Amino acid sequence: MLERWIADKLDEAVKRAPAVALLGPRQVGKTTLAREIAEKHNSIYLDLESPEDLLKLRDPVSFLSGSRERLIILDEIQRAPDLFMTLRGLIDENRRAGKKAEQFLLLGSATMDLLRQSSESLAGRIRYIYMNGLNILEVPHANPDDFHKLWLRGGFPESYLASSDAESMEWLEMLIRTYLERDVPQMGFRVPSSRLRMLWTMLAHLQGEALNYSKLGNNLEVDGKTVTHYLDILVDLLLVRRLSPWYGNVKKRLVKSPRFYVRDSGILHRLLGIADYDALLSNPVLGKSWEGFVIENIVSILPNSVESYYYRASSGTEIDLILRISSKELWAIEIKYGVAPKIRPGFHHASEDISATRKFVVYGGHDEFPIEKGTTVISLPKLMDKLLGL
Repeated sequence: MLERWIADKLDEAVKRAPAVALLGPRQVGKTTLAREIAEKHNSIYLDLESPEDLLKLRDPVSFLSGSRERLIILDEIQRAPDLFMTLRGLIDENRRAGKKAEQFLLLGSATMDLLRQSSESLAGRIRYIYMNGLNILEVPHANPDDFHKLWLRGGFPESYLASSDAESMEWLEMLIRTYLERDVPQMGFRVPSSRLRMLWTMLAHLQGEALNYSKLGNNLEVDGKTVTHYLDILVDLLLVRRLSPWYGNVKKRLVKSPRFYVRDSGILHRLLGIADYDALLSNPVLGKSWEGFVIENIVSILPNSVESYYYRASSGTEIDLILRISSKELWAIEIKYGVAPKIRPGFHHASEDISATRKFVVYGGHDEFPIEKGTTVISLPKLMDKLLGL
């Protein structure tokens, strides 16, 4: 078993909050982690994709009210959004009566509808925890082969643990098809699966680049607004990350369009037909694949209070990732694959523009050492250790 770093965080949240939502992509390990938590509590597990479990909730008030002092785990909660009002009523009734109440752990594979429903119905009663794929701190990484395996195959446990790269890519292909052919329609989106896959593949080729919505629309035979709608679907299903541009008070013309990254590096490589690590090294997407992999690993461990951005001025100066740690702490992070990274002067100029308090260059090596202008070259695991120590 691979230990997930959020396990203790989730267990503590379940003990303190009447309702906890664990959100993450399908097959990322939410159910496995929830079952581990369940073993520590008097619990009930219900899968809302199971007709039998749905039948138990035909009269949800009666069923849930009869489970006092138990942890009730509701998997794929977005399948039954009407339950949120019922949960609110039970939580409030128990608060008024001062009873030892049931607690709820809600597992969801999408954000938009789930967050909208819960924010309206469970405001002040629910805590959100996001679960991403495996990150570099959760797998062996001292051996470069293990490090490269996670980067190539991505963070879905079944993909990472596959017996071969070929088996991993086959599993990822089935996951992609499941999302396009089953999950998207079940969420109520009327989008041709072939068209959405084409956009997803285009995003893989344009990983971390500025998007031309009109050009994308022409290739898909739709308009720009429809492209935006399709992008929202992929973002809401936690498959694509939208990284916002820096908006601070800088006396320069800034790029205001978000950047998009295919969140899982394994899915990125499957969409691009990259079958093994040697093929990745010779592919033009190498640098942007590494950039997305680093960003996803870093963001996966950030507390909710930390905000992430990128910076690019019209002059070309840019920062790959900005972390607003607090009102007084701002980190500028440059991401470079390779063991002898060359730092552009524009990175230092941009760091001055935003008044960065610390500057890092994440590279493909394993050490940490200072270079010019107060910048530290550092490995991905070492930077993540620093973030966890905040």
